Amino acid sequence: MSTTITRDQAAQRFEELPLPSTSDEHWRFTSLRGFDPQPADVTAARQSSGDMLDLDVSGRAVVTENGIEIVSAPEGVTFAPLPAEYPSKLIPDDDKFAVENLARWEHGLLVRVPKGVELEKPLYVKVTSNGGSLFWRMVVVAEEGSRFTLIEDLSSVAPDTVAYTNAVVELFCEPASKLEYVSLQNLSQETWHFGRHKAWLERDSELDWVIGGFGSKRGKVWIENDLAGEGATSRVTGAYFADGDQHLDYDTFQEHIAPNTESDFAFKGALRENASAVWRGMIRVEKDAQKTNAYQENRNLLLSDKAHADSIPGLEIMANDVRCTHGATLGKVSRDELFYLMARGLSREQAERLIVRGFFQDVLDRIELEPVREALGAALEARIPQA
Repeated sequence: MSTTITRDQAAQRFEELPLPSTSDEHWRFTSLRGFDPQPADVTAARQSSGDMLDLDVSGRAVVTENGIEIVSAPEGVTFAPLPAEYPSKLIPDDDKFAVENLARWEHGLLVRVPKGVELEKPLYVKVTSNGGSLFWRMVVVAEEGSRFTLIEDLSSVAPDTVAYTNAVVELFCEPASKLEYVSLQNLSQETWHFGRHKAWLERDSELDWVIGGFGSKRGKVWIENDLAGEGATSRVTGAYFADGDQHLDYDTFQEHIAPNTESDFAFKGALRENASAVWRGMIRVEKDAQKTNAYQENRNLLLSDKAHADSIPGLEIMANDVRCTHGATLGKVSRDELFYLMARGLSREQAERLIVRGFFQDVLDRIELEPVREALGAALEARIPQA
């Protein structure tokens, strides 16, 4: 677990740290040229976009630059504004964007589900960017033996919203708990987005994490899991789609600290037009983490000749009784598949939509919640324009 960071400490570290550049290994493929940390607010008067998911929920919160509203909350569950001086326990102090968030956030959320409590309906958090800068922070604690689902829906008020969004999320899974965390990002293509999401898993806990990335202009998202208790299990499923000049960058880290832990990362992306994506994944197994079982994969489908993807898997293993594997592929739409489908009366757009659905189907099948599975599938297909 990282050193605790207070708001004042974060503000000081932010001033000390330089802005990342392409000379930094983790930023090698993501340039910050043109980044404006204080974009003009050009859409604040417009109405908020609707929810990506239509769900019956047990608790609901709505967050904008102007504040946080707790619409409803389950009895006995903490689903409330995060105290202003709440320290960070997981976020490292060498990430300039993360420490800026810890210093500047205003409207955060604290979620704590008590020991042994099981919520039948999800908790839902709607975060909307109206333009300008939004610093969003959330802390989630699944106490021992609790089981629940939390859905975070981050979107823009309009397709042309000019903004800078910065998110920090800390997940704590106490012994024998199960957390399903769904993080959806559908920001405008005029938004710079940076995020740091980190989970701490204790003995026999289970984390099922779903990530959907469809929006933003450019930025970087870190997704990290520390499997600190024996028997902990983490499964992360990611699906992303980029077009136009979008650039998505995911940096994932699976750290196995305790023995008999298991992690499974599967990321798939489709890219059209001039879009690009970067995935850098690292599995680290500490010397005492014997009997580790870890897997990571990244697969990309290019739907145009100008789309580009970089996949960088890595292993760092100090134990000698482990099973760790990784895979990365890059491919284009098969001409034979297109010809076969179009020969049966489908337009090119319909054929591409069907191929995209087939490409993502195995990662969609990993998602337990049917409404989430169907919404992600529909969002992916919708990115192929109609004829």
